[in-house]
Amino acid sequence: MCAEKIQRFLMAIVLTLTMVLFASGQMQWGVILQTLVIVMVVVWALTDFCPSLWIFKKVFGKCPQKD
Repeated sequence: MCAEKIQRFLMAIVLTLTMVLFASGQMQWGVILQTLVIVMVVVWALTDFCPSLWIFKKVFGKCPQKD
């Protein structure tokens, strides 16, 4: 698998975990985790730099370009 796909799966897993935390009544941990995801996405949008994607590209490599 390549970096971009792994990053998307990781984001989906983290958001699912956040939803489970909210549903189980652990609101504080859910809010903390959700805030971290929001901050990462905002930083990515403003600077076009995503730390997790940067690390995954170094470890797994970039996805091949589609035509």
